[in-house]
Amino acid sequence: MDTMITILAQEFSVRPEHVENVVRLLDEGNTVPFIARYRKEQHGTMDDQKIREISERLAYLRGLEARRAEVKAAIEGQGKLTGELAAAIGRAATLAEVDDLYRPYRPKRRTRAGIAREKGLEPLAEMLFSGKAPSRDPEALAAAFINPEKGVGSAEDALAGAQDIIAENLSDDAALRKKLRAHVQRTGVLRAVAATEEDTVYRLYYDFEEPLNKLQSHRILAINRGEKEGVLKASVRCDDAGAQVAILRMVLHPQNPFAARIRETAQDAWERLLFPSLEREVRGDLTAQANEQAIRTFALNLRPLLMQPPVRDRVTMGFDPAYRTGCKIAVVDGTGKVLETSVVYPTKPHNKTAEAKRELARLCDKHGVQCIAIGNGTASRESEIFITEFLHEYGGGISYMVVSEAGASVYSASKLGAEEFPEFDVSLRSAVSIARRLQDPLAELVKIDPKAIGVGQYQHDMPQAQLGAALDGVVEDCVNAVGVDLNTASPSLLGRVAGVSATVAKNIAAYREQNGRFRTRKELRKVPKLGPKAFEQCGGFLRVPDGENVLDRTAVHPESYAAAEKLLALCGYRLADVGKLDGLAGRVKEQGTAEAARACGVGAPTLLDIVSELQKPGRDPRDELPPPLLRTDVLDVKDLKPGMELTGTVRNVVDFGAFVDIGVHQDGLVHVSQICNRFIRHPSEAVTVGDVVNVVVLEADASKKRISLSMKQAKQGK
Repeated sequence: MDTMITILAQEFSVRPEHVENVVRLLDEGNTVPFIARYRKEQHGTMDDQKIREISERLAYLRGLEARRAEVKAAIEGQGKLTGELAAAIGRAATLAEVDDLYRPYRPKRRTRAGIAREKGLEPLAEMLFSGKAPSRDPEALAAAFINPEKGVGSAEDALAGAQDIIAENLSDDAALRKKLRAHVQRTGVLRAVAATEEDTVYRLYYDFEEPLNKLQSHRILAINRGEKEGVLKASVRCDDAGAQVAILRMVLHPQNPFAARIRETAQDAWERLLFPSLEREVRGDLTAQANEQAIRTFALNLRPLLMQPPVRDRVTMGFDPAYRTGCKIAVVDGTGKVLETSVVYPTKPHNKTAEAKRELARLCDKHGVQCIAIGNGTASRESEIFITEFLHEYGGGISYMVVSEAGASVYSASKLGAEEFPEFDVSLRSAVSIARRLQDPLAELVKIDPKAIGVGQYQHDMPQAQLGAALDGVVEDCVNAVGVDLNTASPSLLGRVAGVSATVAKNIAAYREQNGRFRTRKELRKVPKLGPKAFEQCGGFLRVPDGENVLDRTAVHPESYAAAEKLLALCGYRLADVGKLDGLAGRVKEQGTAEAARACGVGAPTLLDIVSELQKPGRDPRDELPPPLLRTDVLDVKDLKPGMELTGTVRNVVDFGAFVDIGVHQDGLVHVSQICNRFIRHPSEAVTVGDVVNVVVLEADASKKRISLSMKQAKQGK
């Protein structure tokens, strides 16, 4: 364990005692959000993301240790574990290195070398390989091993079998495999060619070659998918001659009288055994690295999408576009309560535009609609044009926004959607979800499997368990960063709070229905199955905005209430002053932060968090971000001209650029080279989902539905 702590401290550039505390807290069953927020003194104020990375790396190191133990036990069971081999296994830094060391001892299916061993040819193989033999003539040596009963009919048969044994031994040599793996990674190229004459989205890879050490993850995933679909054929090529030289340098003694045979065997081992195996490994490693990068990109996109500022307290119309079945409408009040639903048919084949406008006007008049959220699915373009025409004619100061409806249909058809709106059909539930996504993206999107939200690339090709774990972590961090209203949150939202299971979330909602609104956080202790540990984890993240105790409205943890009250008294305030304490930070500074922390019985990081919360109780970090871009007009691709400057919203960030919504149905691409004037390795260094940016049109091709944009040629606001 000490070794793991040292490794983690070095890799993450943090103090060993902080790593040790994080590991202990995790092992005690504490959640990442709780550790990050309420145990800062113990880990040196690491953020939740770094703690998750440490947790993931710790799991790998523990898995590596378990694999070492398994391999040692398996080899020892064969009576072949030496002290030197045990030490080598103990030093192995990766699972691949451990498996290389185990390779010679792993049970094999019947091979050419295995058959040769059964024929008694292993002594001959040892003499050829070492060069230590009673004769320098290989045929003369082999003659002693001729045995027609065992299938060795000639000296050449014996030599061929012995060379098969040597080839397999070379293939199983851990040090040699490590050296050759590095050689393939250094000199190898990935080659892709077309497996079809059809024009497909993979045409870029119909004659493609790039060094392995320069391959970008999105290219690896695209080639993998094209290969899976039978459109591409891919293979690795490398410096074969250099590999064979490396083998001979490691295994061939200059004075070996059987050098010609060893050279021949080395070539066979490389071509038949080593390279095919290493090619699979290297491609597997490339795919694993590409998957990790894609999952990181997905998580990077999901976080700002969830943390988009809510459009609060506005009566909102959700507009779910469609053709034949009509556009579904749901009007919700400022809290998301459904006021009325309807269906209109402004799109083909019905084209009942005038009738649809009259219905929208009626709904707007009746409910005082202030903004419209349009889903970006089928018929979105036509619906957006219809809405802008209506708004110009209506003239009521209503704005609109196109909202991603990714996952809305999944939610609508889910058991959760049916429980929430049993009286609505599936399509009307989608309209409600679209309206609420504009009002509070986080509260609505937590109802959907993160994998269905659709920001990232190749999410369906990812290892689903790994992707799900990463995205669930992002959702958990976002929900707990914002905090949850104990009296209004849905079970879906409650279930994402640290320490609250799905069962406990339902129990909280049921308790609320039976007993009315929560008046204090302490009441949580009465909820069935919410024990002391769960209360410790969730207590600070669940808020009671109109509760009896003003501290219940803040992110101050119940365990720190006494410290908060001491701090107020120390600075000459009372609980009644909370929210009107603009001078609190100054008074703490005058007293000395460290001294004030000691007086209150907490660490300095916790004290500063308490100060921040007492000054702004119930602060929502999303309110500090730029508001979403609401529109009143729409453009057509044909309206776009090179040099035109527009404002748009970043919808997706991928390895090669960012997609920006500029008020045209088709998002435009800002290539990574056009994002900013400085060099960046990845677009996420400069932009995130939800950013409002200025762009200049470089090219707009209506026939190919392709829009190229530049951010670095546009003047960006501060």
